[in-house]
This record gives sequence, C-alpha cells and structure tokens, in this order.
Amino acid sequence: MVKLGQNFLVDRNILGVIERLAELSDNDVVLEIGGGPGVLSERLAARTAFVHVVELDRRLKAELADVLAPYGDRVCLHMGDALELDLEALQPPPTKVVANLPYGIAATAILRTVDELPSVRSWVVMVQREVGERLAASAGTSAYGVPSVLAQLATDVKILRPVSRTVFRPVPNVDSVLVGLKRRVGPGAETTPAVRTLVHEAFAHRRKALAGSLALAPGAPPGIRGRARAALVELGHPPDERAERLSPEEFRQLATKLAT
Repeated sequence: MVKLGQNFLVDRNILGVIERLAELSDNDVVLEIGGGPGVLSERLAARTAFVHVVELDRRLKAELADVLAPYGDRVCLHMGDALELDLEALQPPPTKVVANLPYGIAATAILRTVDELPSVRSWVVMVQREVGERLAASAGTSAYGVPSVLAQLATDVKILRPVSRTVFRPVPNVDSVLVGLKRRVGPGAETTPAVRTLVHEAFAHRRKALAGSLALAPGAPPGIRGRARAALVELGHPPDERAERLSPEEFRQLATKLAT
C-alpha cells in the first residue's frame, strides 16, 4: 500500500500544456493514475473516447464521481492502489498514460505500465525532477540506473519541460518536470524478463564491477563472473566494466550472450 500525499494540479495553463503535449484525440483510451479532485480527469474525458481514472484516497471518491458523472460510460473510476491494479484487465485497453503521478510511486508506475500495457504507445506524466532525470539519463552519468535502462529499452524518453512548484496545492518542496515517453516498435523493442532481471542484478552493487555484481545475485549460476567478463569484452568494454557504462541496447545484447 502506498502512502497518501499527492500534490494536486490547480493551474489551468499547465493543464492545457499537458493536453497539447499528450496530443489527445477522440480515439484515445487514457489511463490517469492519481485522479485527485478530477481537474485533469475532466479535461481528459472531454477530449478522448474513454478514461480510466485511478485514485487511492477514498476521501476523494464522491468529488471525483461528481466531476466524471457527465461523461457516463466513457469513464471508469478505479478506487485503489495503482501498484496493485490489474492493468491487463482494463477494458478498453489504454493507448496513452496521462497523469500527475503521485511522487512516491512515479517511477514504479511508469515502468509497470510500460511492461504490462503493450497497448500504450505514449506517456505524458508529471513527476519529481529527479525521477524524470533518472528516466532520461544517459549511460555514464550519475543519474543512470535501473529506471533509465528499463524505460529506454522500450521507449524513447524525453524531459518535455520543467514545471513551477506554484501550480500545485499544497506547494511541494521539490521541483517537477513533464516527461514524455514514446514506445518503440519493431524487432527487438520488447524487454524480456531475462533482460529485466539482468539489469536489476547488474546495478545491485553499484560499487562493484558488473560481472562481480552478477556473481553476487541470489541463485547466480556457476561461472557467471567469467562468462560476463568475456561477454563484456566482446561488446567492446573492459572485463571489469561497471553497469552504469553500458547502454540499454548493450544490456539487451549482454543478456543474449549470457543466455547462450
């Protein structure tokens, strides 16, 4: 269960910016995580075919229901934890995620929708600045890590614009950004469970070489350190390379080499 503590958007100008960046159409099915009092939910419902609104705080249920009532069966309100919601059961399947994400679950919610909702082609989401920077970070930078690799394996990630603290109530003590993700299509665009496991294990011990980190993973197969070192050399890296130096695509290639 996540903690309550969302900061609600109150500035109509930034709501309009979100609408434009999301490129909403009357064919879109939108998933909004963190409906709050419904100011964004209402605008989404007026511009799209269907909206799934997820909200944890049951104190907001009546207000949200009133806001969404005019849109009838074009809206479904899901009261509960977005991290526990059965995303694959959503009907109709979402094609876009547009949301002011609760800070505490932002990265997890994004990555979960990337993995479990292949129908979603694009995201425009408000997140804490540090989360946005991690998602968009390049290999070799201090912000680069598991969220960066997993997001960029499946999508093209871009920080769209910074957002002033004054557009929220209550005013947060952190900076925010709008982040856009576009799903990649074509061969090799999917992220397999083996690749996701490799990424998590590779970054589990950031001060160690990647091969050493894999060797420390629970249930690590015999000889994994040597095999990883050899695979890194084949990819053009030193055998004792650290995880943060590999690009997302190189993680995909490394997983393939270690599986053979």
